Amino acid sequence: FLLSSSDSGVRCDSLKQLASVSTDVTFAQEFISRDGHLLLVKIVEDSNEVPLIMTHTLTGFMELMDHGIVSWENLSAEFIKKVSFVNAKAMDASIQQVSLAILESMVLSSSSLFQLVKQEVTMERLLSHLQVTNQQIQTKAMALLMALLQTAGDADRQELFVFLAKKNLRQYIYKVNHCVHPPLNSLSHCFFVFLWYCPPPIPQDQREILHNLRQAAFETESENSLSNERRRSLCAKEFKKLGFSNNSNPGQDLLRTPPGLLALDTMSYFASRYPDAYSRFVLENSSREDKHECPFARGSIQLTLILCEILRIGEPPSETGSNYHPIFFSQDRLLEELFCVCIQLVNKTWKEMRATQEDFDKVMQVVREQITRTLSSKPTSLELFKNKVNALNYSEILKLRQTERLHQEETLAPPVLELKERLKPELLELIRQQRLNRLCQGTLFRKISSRRRQDKLWYCRLSPNHKVLHFGDVEEETETPAIEGLQEKIPVADIKALLTGKDCPHMKENKGKQTKEVLDLAFSITYDVEEYSLNFIASSRIDFCLWTDGLSVLLGRDMSSECMRSELEILLSMEIKLRLLDLENVPIPDNAPPVPKPPSNYNFCYDFSQTEQ
Repeated sequence: FLLSSSDSGVRCDSLKQLASVSTDVTFAQEFISRDGHLLLVKIVEDSNEVPLIMTHTLTGFMELMDHGIVSWENLSAEFIKKVSFVNAKAMDASIQQVSLAILESMVLSSSSLFQLVKQEVTMERLLSHLQVTNQQIQTKAMALLMALLQTAGDADRQELFVFLAKKNLRQYIYKVNHCVHPPLNSLSHCFFVFLWYCPPPIPQDQREILHNLRQAAFETESENSLSNERRRSLCAKEFKKLGFSNNSNPGQDLLRTPPGLLALDTMSYFASRYPDAYSRFVLENSSREDKHECPFARGSIQLTLILCEILRIGEPPSETGSNYHPIFFSQDRLLEELFCVCIQLVNKTWKEMRATQEDFDKVMQVVREQITRTLSSKPTSLELFKNKVNALNYSEILKLRQTERLHQEETLAPPVLELKERLKPELLELIRQQRLNRLCQGTLFRKISSRRRQDKLWYCRLSPNHKVLHFGDVEEETETPAIEGLQEKIPVADIKALLTGKDCPHMKENKGKQTKEVLDLAFSITYDVEEYSLNFIASSRIDFCLWTDGLSVLLGRDMSSECMRSELEILLSMEIKLRLLDLENVPIPDNAPPVPKPPSNYNFCYDFSQTEQ
């Protein structure tokens, strides 16, 4: 009764409330059972209402129909004609939005309604909605275009392809969608996936394409002079080199869908578009050992499937997706061109991984990751994609995986990093004390003179109070001489500088005569106003790090050796893991548990010597 009121205000409020409550399925069932939806159809067909009333009417009708209680096919041609407000140039934006949504649902519901909508909605006017600034209208117009393409038969679809190509729709949509919200970006992306990868069937025979691939890769002798058996044997041998699993009937490899014959099309495109790269790929791998050759055909089929999955080719379009690839708008035949880049990437990655046939799945997983990571950076051109994906080699993938694993383990989480910074001073102090203790124990050094490679031995150690360095010559059999036995000493307060490598005085004296190994182990301390120096050559890199760190601590400087950095990282890792342990309600003893007594016998240990006999 309220919907039929003569008062337009009452009708407007009633239709607004109807649009709100129509989302409830129980209300919708009751309302439709009383033919309420037919009243809304009549209001639209009369089309004498003000824009606001018409907006509420169409919105309520759309909500009711979304429940699927009534079929869209029950609507009349008159209703479709009236709903086609999209043809009107001066029309309220809210009416156009809901009209486009209704038309999309009609087209997707049946092919008969597709024909009616196609007759009523002019493509010129529909495309003009992509030029408006209202993003909702752009989205709805794009969705209707997708619905028309999906529902159309082959002839109608080809007609739409030709029309859209003439309008250069790709470049225009790229400008419209640049920096707009993800739903429209994703929808327009799916639109072009559908547009570019639903070409008319290629009349070329599958068997002919396969033999063209074989002949392009191998310089074969004239097959006309060969017997049937010899020809079959030659073909099987060459198809095996191409990487087909079923070399006697390679068409069997293409039965898996997806990708089906799309893989054959991409292989054929690569062979004809880039013949040198194709021949190089095949011949390079056919000359390797069997277990190390990268199978071109098998890799191509799997790569085509990967590209279909990443680009969502063959899947229905999404109005709520967020994946948007601007590269789609810069390249014709993008799938085939991406394949040509990525199939060479497969061969490159195969060699980097030193893969065998058993590693095929592992290689393709890495290739999928390389492609996905590169596309996530939103390259705007094929050349940019090619440069980025080739730079992302196998070693880089391993580094990225390691970093992500650390993130997953919360090692690089902000709270953990903050905890690390708090723990560093305490752990650095622990390393400093260890270095000083090592200097107090002392180390045996060898003197190297210009006359003899190895001369006398000498020993150097720090006093327990860390104030004096004691050193002196010792015999080779001496283990750890007492401080009193070391005749020379240098007060730590007199030490002026610590020098390493080629800056050391004893390295300058023998410039050009010392090997890099000796240079890396040399260090000196200067004292007494830098007039004197005590020169060292460590026996190992570990001793070098321990002494240079210890001397740096004595001089009040920061430790900088690689050993210190490694030890600090180990200590931090261990401390972090202990701090992150869930020890709630777990009693922690103050003292270490006692070591149990050894068993009375070891009869429980299996005697492997009996087996060997």
